[in-house]
Amino acid sequence: MKNVRLNLASGLAGALALILILFSGTAAAPVKAAEAVQADDYLIVSLGDSITAGYEPGMTETSVPYGFVDRLKEQGLFHGRTSAVNYGILGLTSEGLKNYITAIQAGSPVTATDIQANVPDPRMASFASGITQAKANLQKADLITITIGGNDLLRLLPDVKNISLEQLRAQSEEVLKAYGNNLREVVRILTELNPSAQILIADQYQPVPKLAGESIYDELQQLAGKFTAIVDGIVADHANQAKLVKAAHVAAAFTGREISLTHIFSDTDIHPNQAGYEVIAKIFAETVWGSFRTTTAKTGGAPISVVVKGNELNTPYPPILKNGQTFVAIKDITDAVGAISKWDTRSSTATITYGSRTVVIPVGSKQIEVDGAPAATATPAFLQKVGKENKTYVPLALLVQGLGLDVQYSGKMKTVFINEI
Repeated sequence: MKNVRLNLASGLAGALALILILFSGTAAAPVKAAEAVQADDYLIVSLGDSITAGYEPGMTETSVPYGFVDRLKEQGLFHGRTSAVNYGILGLTSEGLKNYITAIQAGSPVTATDIQANVPDPRMASFASGITQAKANLQKADLITITIGGNDLLRLLPDVKNISLEQLRAQSEEVLKAYGNNLREVVRILTELNPSAQILIADQYQPVPKLAGESIYDELQQLAGKFTAIVDGIVADHANQAKLVKAAHVAAAFTGREISLTHIFSDTDIHPNQAGYEVIAKIFAETVWGSFRTTTAKTGGAPISVVVKGNELNTPYPPILKNGQTFVAIKDITDAVGAISKWDTRSSTATITYGSRTVVIPVGSKQIEVDGAPAATATPAFLQKVGKENKTYVPLALLVQGLGLDVQYSGKMKTVFINEI
């Protein structure tokens, strides 16, 4: 993003010009490897602009974002096995999104220019050539999220310094009208591609704080309110579809908190900071599941947390990190997943049975057995003295995978999620 200083004494046109310049600056796109989607996963597919991509100033093409989509996937893991696919494109407008979704529906690869010309995202060729996979993902999606609209204001950029406030307002209305038409078409196509998916549309927060002037702030809040009204209108259009199309009211959560939730003050950048992305994720999660959950490790109360089928493991024998692996007391994990364990004192071996699967773990051995077949582990099970007791600690991932369960780890939450396959 270009380095532009916020002039608090400027008028509305100046404030809008700042936002537009920030949106128009080129930036390196955060790159994240495509996630493998299992057939029965709860699938989140996210569409939109740099907010969806999780962009923050200073990112490069090798950066790994931690935005609202990543957090939303974590929230899904509290409810079952979850995957997320992120189609956030830096600089995308609502017209570009409409072109993208139209191409996806047609199912044929297109060029980057067919989606939107001059988009500052080096991944555009991959997005354009990946139409077939994007269509398959959207058709399988359980949840589709959309953040779009901020870049639409770029249409005002050439004249924003040379027109009157009245002219600016009139042109803003034209932009809003086009935004509404484009977004309606996007939702129409998505409901045709996948009639059963839940679609969540975020409205547009405005990032300029009240310090810029009360009249400016009020004007920009009114503009944000018009974006919200359009989103709410689209939701109302689909009210007869069992509320499958919903609004994620992000704008209201940012009102009065623009400095603390964006980079506007520290980096003169309108994108959310980590606190802002957390707020957006919370709004989406509460809309989908009715809550936004956290873990003891995420809040700093433990080095690592283990969540088994939606419930955090609560035990006096805390998980242990050793050589990059998570170890748990064997009875804690078998009780949590509903497995049966037997202990052979003579051979110091634990045998764990879950359904038709059996895992045999000798203490101190770098080889275990999974259904009679050998499996190697770099760090073997060990005995750990906890108070006056000796507890058998086993490698968590190896055990639960051997039992046929899904294991996913969130480094940001410092949490292991275990779910049924």
